[in-house]
Amino acid sequence: MSANFWNDMIMPGVPWIEKIVRPIIVYAFLVAAIRLTSKRLLAQFTTFDLVVLLILSNTVQNAIIGNDNSLLGGIVAAVTLLVLNAVVVRLVYEHKPLEEVLEGCEEPLVEAGQIQVKELKANRITEQELQSAVQKQGFRSLTEVESVHLLPGGQLTVQPRSPSRLEGYHQETLVAIQQLRQELQELRGLVERQEPRRN
Repeated sequence: MSANFWNDMIMPGVPWIEKIVRPIIVYAFLVAAIRLTSKRLLAQFTTFDLVVLLILSNTVQNAIIGNDNSLLGGIVAAVTLLVLNAVVVRLVYEHKPLEEVLEGCEEPLVEAGQIQVKELKANRITEQELQSAVQKQGFRSLTEVESVHLLPGGQLTVQPRSPSRLEGYHQETLVAIQQLRQELQELRGLVERQEPRRN
């Protein structure tokens, strides 16, 4: 193998500073773009979202590597992205206001059993997608849910509906009937034991 082969494979074809700056700019752009569009990419990952992410990754590939296909250039770009992400995660962990700016706040999609249509529209989530997400967490329908919150990371937290007053009365009645049955059985036993004495 010639010296040119190793030189082309290992040595970057663009300046080192460009290999570092390019991934930083693309990273910042993607974080801002996903933050501004909505959290639905994370909350409800549909086929369309998958297509967008695949095309997006292919689109920004050249922007990251530039006019360079060298092995070392790719490693430098990858290390830059990993280090940058680690720094951002650390900053977000230590500074709560920064987390709200970058990731957003918790948003209620269902409150007191009522669907928050405005919040669904803002996050581009349909009622069918919300229903599907709730079913994946073990609920049959939205009628069993008291609240659903969309967290900054795109996860959904679901709070089950507490028993209604009527259901509470029903449960209390069943308990009372069970107690009466026990007391009736005890009384019968007491009467049966006293009858032989009378004879």
